[in-house]
Amino acid sequence: MSRIITPEADRAAGDVGGAPAAGTIVSCRDVHKVFDQGDLEVRVLDGVSLSIEPGQQLAVVGASGTGKSTLLHVLGGLDEPSQGYVELGGQDLSRLSSAARGRLRNRDLGFVYQFHHLLPEFTAQENVAMPLLIRRDSTSTAMKTAADILKRVGLDHRLEHKPAELSGGERQRAAVARALVTQPRCILADEPTGNLDEKTADTVHNLMLELNQEFGTALVVVTHDMSLAARMNEQLRLHEGKLQPL
Repeated sequence: MSRIITPEADRAAGDVGGAPAAGTIVSCRDVHKVFDQGDLEVRVLDGVSLSIEPGQQLAVVGASGTGKSTLLHVLGGLDEPSQGYVELGGQDLSRLSSAARGRLRNRDLGFVYQFHHLLPEFTAQENVAMPLLIRRDSTSTAMKTAADILKRVGLDHRLEHKPAELSGGERQRAAVARALVTQPRCILADEPTGNLDEKTADTVHNLMLELNQEFGTALVVVTHDMSLAARMNEQLRLHEGKLQPL
């Protein structure tokens, strides 16, 4: 399960910079994030500590603008904390080159966003195969694996369709397939159903939960939708830069 790591737990461990718990996929310790806006400093994250373990389902809720997306980007190594550190697969991201961080993200993480971010000039199959091609799998292997995962999400009849030819729900299912194609240890999802109607959103969320169970992939969803959050095993609230139990 995920854990909010308290300062007391840090002191008990004796070494704040020590190795994460066995099996931990991603962890952050005493993370702060401050944005400069002219003469103002906007503190978005204020001492956040968290660990995510295999198979976990975690929702992080909070109002729009509270820093949920920032937290996800920091956990995923897409943004750097102003203070504190993040470990992915037991490696401190701040000590890795940009290329090494990219390789680690490609291996351990999948990302799903509110907007699908599929490349419009490529087919669904090519879009889903892209993470495998980036890590230099053979084209034949990447395309076969992409076809297999698209079949799993009910899009085997849409392999050759480009994003403009897919419905909103189909595009988001393709985005989920792309996140899963590398068999990552954790999926980080940022309002993954926020751009969908209620029925389609329910379908996509059910799919993510099914795949979480099937593959044992941890699922971390940031959302302002309390009904979606309630279906996850754990819920935390981000409020004034700090994580709190609901």
